Amino acid sequence: MVSRIEQIRTFLKDNPNDSFLRHALALEYVKLGDDALAESLFVSLLEEDPAYVGSYYHLAKLLERKGESTLAMEWYEKGMGAARAANDRHALNELQAAYDELID
Repeated sequence: MVSRIEQIRTFLKDNPNDSFLRHALALEYVKLGDDALAESLFVSLLEEDPAYVGSYYHLAKLLERKGESTLAMEWYEKGMGAARAANDRHALNELQAAYDELID
């Protein structure tokens, strides 16, 4: 049986810049508890595709779990900016709520 990670990596060979696939791969590593690799994948994705709004929340949550609150706040802020630019109210509200919870 082929693992989800292997499947995603196979798809990425054909489409290495596919943000959805890269995001999915990072989430798989989060599930495995490999925060370092997941963080690296999220950061790389967002550096290359800053409009991929969904990854900001997951990266910031990962950083919160690691105790890196200041860095998490920075990513929430960047994500809120990207969500505003994309006029994505749902993502903006989700990011804002997580940010507000962190700073309280």
